[in-house]
Amino acid sequence: MKIKKIQSSVLFCLCIICISMIGCGNANDTKIISKSEIEQSEQKKVKCDIALVTDLGTIGDRSFNQASWVGIEKYAKENNLKCKFYQPEEGTTYAYVDTIDIAVADGAKLVVCPGYLYETPVFVVQDKYPNVCFILIDGEPHNSAYTETKINKNVLAILFEEEQAGFLAGYAAVKDGNTKLGFMGGMAVPAVIQYGYGFVQGADLAAKELGIKIEITYTYTGSFTESYETQIMAASWYKNGTDVIFACGGALGNSVMVAAEASNAKVIGVDTDQSQESETVITSAIKMITDAVYVSVKDYFDGTFKGGVKEVFSAETAGVGLPMQNSKFKSFTKKDYDKIYKKLVSGKIKIFSRTDNSTTKDIPLKFTKVNFIQ
Repeated sequence: MKIKKIQSSVLFCLCIICISMIGCGNANDTKIISKSEIEQSEQKKVKCDIALVTDLGTIGDRSFNQASWVGIEKYAKENNLKCKFYQPEEGTTYAYVDTIDIAVADGAKLVVCPGYLYETPVFVVQDKYPNVCFILIDGEPHNSAYTETKINKNVLAILFEEEQAGFLAGYAAVKDGNTKLGFMGGMAVPAVIQYGYGFVQGADLAAKELGIKIEITYTYTGSFTESYETQIMAASWYKNGTDVIFACGGALGNSVMVAAEASNAKVIGVDTDQSQESETVITSAIKMITDAVYVSVKDYFDGTFKGGVKEVFSAETAGVGLPMQNSKFKSFTKKDYDKIYKKLVSGKIKIFSRTDNSTTKDIPLKFTKVNFIQ
């Protein structure tokens, strides 16, 4: 009997210990899981008033993403609103739409989509989310086959007159003493084509005023990415006497800058002020993306959203230009810039533009020889 009692006591104690251990284990596990669940729950509860869906770059790309985010964040901070950015996992229409889905699920009622790559995704989501408004930067919504373009009432398409910004860059470059120029575009999409057409015409007018002849080497690399091939091409242009290259195509500009640094040459940036990227950047042909986004976001929250239309920002609206405060010209002054800018605004200067991939042979140039490299 005594042995049985001892055995029973031992078994009882073991059971108590096991239960205690299990209880303690569950308590600790529950505490950890609960904390994780709370964090996830709180993250889901974060209300997003304004969303930015980026392209494959980040909000620190010193281009469209960053310029758009600065405008969004500025308005959000001023008005105590919450803003978030979302980056797609890959560069496909499906991935872009999926990223927009996530932003909308987080509560965003206004979604900013920077760049022409969002033209088809916005075409899709404008019908999918009729109660959500979209701001499409640098494009118009169209289907994947390019057979239908449609801007619903919940979409504002923002465009820029790139040919004016390009014109100013070309004009300033020649006025500053450069006679052998280069235009290196990425893909031959409308915005890049118009930059190039304006660049050539601005350079030609400056050459006319100076009474000189100039040359422009002109090509499309076929990509907006940084590459060794682009660097080698730019280096060969510089070696052959090119003074300055207008690097018009996103990250390809980085490759041109590397070549310029090695050649003690010059670069013209694009879209945003790229003066901080390299000492070789003498100016940039810019679009006032931050201002355009800020004003459009403000319009939405003021109840004056301009949906269903495309709004074009130009010299007339101070929507394009050169960042003279950070430019590194030797002789082209702010006074010179203001004078030519006023002529654009007044309409005294008419710029020929194209959106198809053709050479510049159809531009009536009298003082400029364009060497088009295919």
